[in-house]
Amino acid sequence: MILQAENIHKSFLKATNNKKLEVLKGISFSLIENKITIIEGASGAGKSTLLHILGGLDVPDSGRVIIKDTDIFSLDDQSLSRFRNQNIGFVFQFHHLLPEFTAVENVAIPMMIAEVSKTKAMQKAKELLSLVGLNNRHDHKPSELSGGEQQKVAIARALANNPSIIFADEPTGNLDSTNSEVIHKLFIELKEKLGLTFLLVTHNPDLVQLGDYILQMKDGQLIQPYN
Repeated sequence: MILQAENIHKSFLKATNNKKLEVLKGISFSLIENKITIIEGASGAGKSTLLHILGGLDVPDSGRVIIKDTDIFSLDDQSLSRFRNQNIGFVFQFHHLLPEFTAVENVAIPMMIAEVSKTKAMQKAKELLSLVGLNNRHDHKPSELSGGEQQKVAIARALANNPSIIFADEPTGNLDSTNSEVIHKLFIELKEKLGLTFLLVTHNPDLVQLGDYILQMKDGQLIQPYN
């Protein structure tokens, strides 16, 4: 097991009436290494909130997240940022590429943040773009790429620092069926070639079929959890 979530609770205050809305209600589960795990559920079920907490982008009200024997919320902000940068890759529905930079520059930036030299970062970025099928698009800016190509750049960027886990939040939610299928196949290829662990959240039934394990989420709780 590469990740363990233990009794995760999270609530927010409603802006309309200042009442507490409990979004996550005691989530516990384990993530199996080198597998694709899917969390499916309707919009508003709490999937994205859970993913952000598991990836250290948000903090739970209570509970623990242990990744590779590290309790991530015992780390200070700087240490948590470093841990995220070294161990976790993120792919979102909207690619969040920097528009003023080329594809290869977008992929290289996380490595340079991790203090890899620009020369090495750019070389590896080219290799990663080739790995996701974009060997002829290195010098194109996001506005010059299709939606599917932009998401491939985002996936290559998520791989930049050799993460152990890829978290993907509705990764094909903004794509047509053809491009969605390409991304689905790419996830399987990357899992097999690189030995990656994937946690994907979605309400896309086609994406669900990729899962080695499938968890259903409803009203802030997991249905059919596994350990």
